[in-house]
Amino acid sequence: MRIVVTGGAGRLGRSVVTVLAEAGHEVVSIDRAVADGLPVRQLEADLLDAAATRALFAELRPEAVVHLAAISVPFSLPDPEIFATNTGLAFSVLEGALAAEAGSLLLASSPTVIGYGAPAGWSPDYLPIDEAHPVAPWNGYALSKVAIEELARMAVRRDGERLRLGVFRPCYVIAPEEWEGAPTQQGHTVAERLADPRLSAVALFNYLDARDAGDFVLAWLARAGEVPNGSCFFVGAADSLVREPVADALARLVPGTADAAGSLGDSDPVFSSARAERLLGWRARRSWRTELRAGREAGVA
Repeated sequence: MRIVVTGGAGRLGRSVVTVLAEAGHEVVSIDRAVADGLPVRQLEADLLDAAATRALFAELRPEAVVHLAAISVPFSLPDPEIFATNTGLAFSVLEGALAAEAGSLLLASSPTVIGYGAPAGWSPDYLPIDEAHPVAPWNGYALSKVAIEELARMAVRRDGERLRLGVFRPCYVIAPEEWEGAPTQQGHTVAERLADPRLSAVALFNYLDARDAGDFVLAWLARAGEVPNGSCFFVGAADSLVREPVADALARLVPGTADAAGSLGDSDPVFSSARAERLLGWRARRSWRTELRAGREAGVA
């Protein structure tokens, strides 16, 4: 399959394009920069330029598009700029995919749409959180992801006869090199997140190996025509990024979760990926217990 991956040079994108290429697909990465060592063709382009995006997609003629390009860090820019950029990118890519007659489009959202961490306080309706849980964005980044999910739903209503759409909410992405000690997106290491649970509590201890995200994309592309058009999926590791029982850590560090936390087993994830397993046959294969070198050497993995 000929696949375009936007944002393919990023922390998540590098693993996604590698997994797809290793599976035998013809992959083209489109990003504002190129990454060393990627086994795919890389193009530099500004996907906010809708006309240029349509022209580029028309030239590439992808059978499928995976849209990862975005401002990926909340508060890294003013909220209005994050919202305008992320929604503008998604709309441009959608229109480019349609013009090129791509058969499927997978869009990246985020667990932040659920609204945890809100300054006014937050409590989940239930745990673990699944795709039916209400969304409650409280910043420009999360709001942009809700808008992208709505864009997908709109496209299903408008273009569903000619395009298969999907949305996935990848948990806190950990790239392969970060297991070896490279800084994570927030600047500290995975080992530091485990040593100080407060660092990971802000994300409700969710995480995902970037290679497992690539496996999810592969699974969705294989079954996009079989699952309900526009389906949304949480995509996360099968456990939580914390050494103590997750219910205890949540109750201590995220007080609004205390009433619901008791429904979780000691190492359960707070976000459920059961839908991905049920509909796509996907389940994360990696965890901090298997991947973190420091954990293995200390005998805690």
